[in-house]
Amino acid sequence: MRLRNVKGSREAIADSEFTINDFKEYAGRWNELFENDNPIRIEIGMGKGKFITELALNNPDINYIGIEKYSSVLIRAIEKRRELDINNLVFIRMDAVEIEEAFGEGEVDKIYLNFSDPWPKDRHAKRRLTSRQFFERYDHILKNSGNVEFKTDNRPLFDFSLEEIPQTKFKIDEYTFDLHGDKSAAIYEGNVTTEYEEKFVEKGNPICKLIASRT
Repeated sequence: MRLRNVKGSREAIADSEFTINDFKEYAGRWNELFENDNPIRIEIGMGKGKFITELALNNPDINYIGIEKYSSVLIRAIEKRRELDINNLVFIRMDAVEIEEAFGEGEVDKIYLNFSDPWPKDRHAKRRLTSRQFFERYDHILKNSGNVEFKTDNRPLFDFSLEEIPQTKFKIDEYTFDLHGDKSAAIYEGNVTTEYEEKFVEKGNPICKLIASRT
């Protein structure tokens, strides 16, 4: 999907009080930024921020960090953030390949991956956020008890993930090919929708979800 450029968005993001530009300096000490020792949860590829913003509003005792590389969508999340009276949500504009530079060993409690770029060509498999290369990165920043939650409407990407994750230090605890088709399932409990998710559900497209933790 081609994203429309928003004039001045990069400058506005860099100037925002809700954007952490020197994120490498906070690696291993995000608790100092938030001024508490609450758990830290991150969303990689947060888009316009609906998902992570709702989580932050509903869970004031958890700190959230939204990561997005595209300025054109991150600026929308920042605009929404300005209207909120909360202190547990900040953003980073960066590529996910830098994730180990942003967080210390075992600093993150949970990682959310929502409707990630499928990178459909085989030669680009290592760029997928559920590839073994990315899970190796997650292994460094996640607590021993931490986990990864992944949602997508892309069945080939989900099938790839089901095969790929067991080749890492992680195991798949739960998964479904139709999250909204069985809302009584435990994996649906507390589900917060994203912008994409709402559109796909409205069209009748099934949503896949998995939860992975260390073996």
